[in-house]
Amino acid sequence: FDVLDEGVFEAAARTQVREHAFGGAIAAQALVAAARTVSTDRAVHSVHCHFLRAGDTTAPTKLVVTSLRDGRSYSTRSVIAEQHGKPIFAMTAASCPAPLGSSLTLR
Repeated sequence: FDVLDEGVFEAAARTQVREHAFGGAIAAQALVAAARTVSTDRAVHSVHCHFLRAGDTTAPTKLVVTSLRDGRSYSTRSVIAEQHGKPIFAMTAASCPAPLGSSLTLR
């Protein structure tokens, strides 16, 4: 990822692949972008995704993260993935303090 601004990231195009983008790849990129905007002591608790239109693997993907809420128990982020100036994917992710013994890290 490149950091373009606070809460704005860009994932590079995958020029060696000439098909529609795989939805799981876009979802993973959005999840990592959201995780980079919350405190490091928080882990992802829930994710809701909407695939809006086909992605283009030859174009970079802009990921815009909006902080919806930072509470004591949860932090909530909205992520919109855009290509060619249009949204292709929308996600809401909630994070909470990581349970003891948790080893999953999305940095």
